[in-house]
Amino acid sequence: MKKSLMVWGGWEGHEPRQCVRLFAPLMEAAGYSVEISDSLDVYLDADRMRQYAVITQVYTMSTITPEQEKGLLTALENGVGFAGWHGGMADAFRNNTQYQFMVGGQWVAHPGNIIDYTVHITERNDPITAGIADFAMHSEQYYMHVDPSNVVLATTTFGSQHCSWIDGTVMPVVWKRQWGAGRIFYASVGHVAADFEVPEAKEIVRRGLLWAAREF
Repeated sequence: MKKSLMVWGGWEGHEPRQCVRLFAPLMEAAGYSVEISDSLDVYLDADRMRQYAVITQVYTMSTITPEQEKGLLTALENGVGFAGWHGGMADAFRNNTQYQFMVGGQWVAHPGNIIDYTVHITERNDPITAGIADFAMHSEQYYMHVDPSNVVLATTTFGSQHCSWIDGTVMPVVWKRQWGAGRIFYASVGHVAADFEVPEAKEIVRRGLLWAAREF
C-alpha cells in the first residue's frame, strides 16, 4: 500500500492536529496508509523517508535543525512529494531560507487579520483546480514573498482597506513546483480547520496532496 506521512506541531493556533485529522481520512480513502508524527525527528530517518509518496507538514513558527532540514530536502530531491497549506508549510521555519526556497514562498503579513476575500482560479484546466469556480473565504488573506518560478493556479487581489499601498496587488494563493525530482504543492488557505468547511478550499488541498503523490 502507498504511504503518506503527516507531521504536525508548532503553534497551536493553526490547529495542526485538527487539520491532520481532517485530511488523513481523505488520504486513506484514496488508498494510502497514513502515518502521523508530532516530531520533526522523523526527517532524520532516511530509509523511512524514502517509503513515502507524499509528506504533509502542518508545523508553524518553529525551528528545524540542520540535520532535520537536510533529511527532508534530500527525500524531496529524490522524488518524495511535499504538500501543505497556510503557515503550516509557508511559515514553518523563518530562519531557513533553503527550506523556503523549496516551498516557493514565505508568509510575511495578513493585513486586517480575519477578513473576507476572494480566491480566483487562474488555471482552470489543471487537474488540481479543474471544475472549481472562484470562491469566497473569511480568514487570513496571506501576503507572501513568492518564487517567480512557481506554477500559479489561483490568486487573490488585495484591497486598500488595511494597507493602502498594496491596493490592487495580485498574490498567489495556490501553486505547484518541483524540488529536484519531488513535486511540491502549496495553498495559503486553511488558517484553522473550520476554513476547510469551504468545499472548494478543502477540495483543492485534497487534490494537491494527491498531485504531489503523483496520482495524476
